[in-house]
Amino acid sequence: MAGGLDAIEIETGSRPVAAVLWMHGLGADGHDFVDLVPALGLPERPGVRFVFPHAPMRPVTINHGMVMRAWYDVRGDAGVRREDEEGVRESARRIEGLVARERQRGVAPERLVLAGFSQGGAMALHTGLRHAERLAGILALSCFLPLPDTVASEAAAANRATPVFMAHGTHDAVIPPARARGARDVLIRLGYAVDYREYPMPHAVCDAEISDVGAWLRNVLGLTG
Repeated sequence: MAGGLDAIEIETGSRPVAAVLWMHGLGADGHDFVDLVPALGLPERPGVRFVFPHAPMRPVTINHGMVMRAWYDVRGDAGVRREDEEGVRESARRIEGLVARERQRGVAPERLVLAGFSQGGAMALHTGLRHAERLAGILALSCFLPLPDTVASEAAAANRATPVFMAHGTHDAVIPPARARGARDVLIRLGYAVDYREYPMPHAVCDAEISDVGAWLRNVLGLTG
C-alpha cells in the first residue's frame, strides 16, 4: 500500500469519481468506521471510494508505553497531552502517499476529502491544511489542531478556501471541547471557512452528527445522484 499503510476500502458504487481517506483514533484501526458508510446516505452514483488506513504500531507514552496503532506518540507534560511532532510529520507523509495513490487511480485531490476521528482527525487537519493541491474538504471529528504554532507558516495557499467541518461532543472527557474550540478559533483567525458543530455526546459519534456529515460530504463532493 502507498505510504506503507495497509487499508480497508469500500466503494459506494462502481467506478468511483471521489474518495474519502478516513483516519481512525488512537488504539483503534481501519475497521473502526467502516460500518458508518451506509449510514451517511450517499447516492450510489457517482461512486465514492472510502479508504480506512491502519496507523502504524508504536509505543504510546501516556498509555505506559503500550504498543498500539497510533498516528503519533502522545506524551503527558505537566498534565497536558503533547503530540510527538516527528510522529505527526511521519504519518502526514504516509497519508500524502495515499492521496497520491488516489490520483493514480483517477481521483484528483479536488475530489478527495481527508477525514478522521480523534487522533485521526488531528492528522486530517494537519495534513489537509498543508497539502499542496486543493482538496474537496477536511473532516475533523472529536479532535484538536496539532502543532498549531506552525500552521500559519506551513499552510498551503491551495487549501485556504477548502471547507473544513469540525464536530465535537459537549461531554468529551478525552479531548475537552475547549481544545476543539481553540482549534476552530485558530483556523478562523487564519481565514479558513470552518463549519463547527457540537453535539450532546462523549468521545464518540452520534446519529445527528452522522446525518450532518453525510450532508456535508454530498455538498463538497458534488454528489447529486
